[in-house]
Amino acid sequence: MARDTSRLGELLVKEQLITPLQLKRAVDAQRNTGGRLGHELTRLGYIEENELTAFLSSQYGVPSINLAEFEIDPEVLKIIPKEVVTRHQVVPINKTGSTLIVAMADPSNIYAIDDIKFITKFQIEVVVASEQAIAETIEKCYTSEVSFDEVMMDFVGDEEEDFEFAEDVDEDINVLDLEKSAGEAPVVKLVNLILLDAIRKNASDIHIEPYEKQLRIRYRIDGVLYEVMKPPVKLKSAITSRVKIMSNLDIAERRLPQDGRIKMKMGRGKEMDFRVSVCPVLWGEKIVLRLLDKSNLQLDMTKLGFEEQILAEFKQEIRKPFGMILITGPTGSGKTTTLYSTLSELNKSTTNICTAEDPIEFNLFGINQVQMHDDIGLNFASALRCFLRQDPDVIMVGEIRDFETAEIGVKAALTGHLVLSTLHTNDAPSSVSRMLNMGIEPFLVASSVNLIGAQRLVRKLCKDCKEPIEVDAPVLIELGVPPENTGDYQVQRGAGCRTCNNTGYKGRIAVYEIMIMKDELREFILNGASTLELKREAIRQGMKTLRMSALSKLGEGWTSIEEVVRATAAD
Repeated sequence: MARDTSRLGELLVKEQLITPLQLKRAVDAQRNTGGRLGHELTRLGYIEENELTAFLSSQYGVPSINLAEFEIDPEVLKIIPKEVVTRHQVVPINKTGSTLIVAMADPSNIYAIDDIKFITKFQIEVVVASEQAIAETIEKCYTSEVSFDEVMMDFVGDEEEDFEFAEDVDEDINVLDLEKSAGEAPVVKLVNLILLDAIRKNASDIHIEPYEKQLRIRYRIDGVLYEVMKPPVKLKSAITSRVKIMSNLDIAERRLPQDGRIKMKMGRGKEMDFRVSVCPVLWGEKIVLRLLDKSNLQLDMTKLGFEEQILAEFKQEIRKPFGMILITGPTGSGKTTTLYSTLSELNKSTTNICTAEDPIEFNLFGINQVQMHDDIGLNFASALRCFLRQDPDVIMVGEIRDFETAEIGVKAALTGHLVLSTLHTNDAPSSVSRMLNMGIEPFLVASSVNLIGAQRLVRKLCKDCKEPIEVDAPVLIELGVPPENTGDYQVQRGAGCRTCNNTGYKGRIAVYEIMIMKDELREFILNGASTLELKREAIRQGMKTLRMSALSKLGEGWTSIEEVVRATAAD
């Protein structure tokens, strides 16, 4: 297999589909994860899956197939045992006489073909499909997991009885009873199914919400919450206790918020992390689980949503030896991904990078990451002080929340360090006012900050079902499109299909507002300019606002008018 991997990489470089440096990075990543080279190349964003599939199809002279659009006969699936399918990452798709057609991501894997031929006694004909499509098909067709409906059948029986709700929701419950109910097979099955279903649907968060007479479970998919089920309300204590046990939290404590973590092994060396937050509410405890999938962490800055010129300017600023880079936006706007991508760009063996995070969402090799613990006095300010004694080149602070952290960060930026951090503000110009409100002097802000970036995430239109629509010029002008440019806009919408669960959207992309601190802006800050004056000057110097960036994505067919209005405010 090492020879095949090397051969594939050499062929891709020869065809100029990837660069030698990209191949080296993918091979290094492959050694760490034990996966396939093709998977690492697509995960790192060096080549698109359909591009790799087309190349393999052409190179080996075998047809390609889109598994998402192919219905496989269940009888054909039974021909190859599940363990063989999983081991070789192949899918049987059709049978003609004594010939079995199988889809593979690597048609050069002669060992797998011979093994399947020996086991099935069929002649094997190979078609090529993307590795992700094969993995999704195996998960969909070969998992023997029960459905929500089947699990719910375990709870049927006393479902029709009337429930009485105590006025005091803090009544004592025996801890042993909670442990027992949380360990019952149906509850374990149900919680496992909720977690796995969220992974399958690419959800970013799971919300488990108790109300007076119902329990609701919702997933956040591509930034929007969807209700997926309503288990019997009598299960709220058992489900809550089960999640707490899995995340090593105190099941007896129901009055205080708690935070924990669940690690789930997914096979083939893949792990999924769930960040668990438990909050006491009126009718019990609300649980929110944030899904953290390191394999889907996008570290290639060209794939985040930056326009080409803005990305060039951003990279120029982060390569400066000192100063402060601030990324702003609300929770869930992709700030962490942008920061990690920036750190990945700066991560060299010659650079000492230290980060203070709460929590650490992803582990990155070559970066010294510190988890905050406020209860023992380890906060952002104390971590920053420690970092300054650790000979750092780059410092990342998860969030600037108070004067003390801001002051140390500014001093670090002024004494030869590059400091990266986040703020919670609406746009880039208002970040200056936020720092001034914290108590930082205007001359310190003006001299320390190199760049402020604001961002939002908009949903991408599904590639399989997006279609052009006619939009009147006045509608575009009202959105903020200059009248002379309305003819250039080819607005599209998602019609809805199986690929996107009939939503019309699949995935998300960031829109950016990048304000570079040029000398004129520094003068404005020193003279006490308002946020509006800073914004006007930044636009005059070429800054694209969040709305302008979103409109660019609209014109390029990435997103819809509804998403532009939902995610950004008019200028």
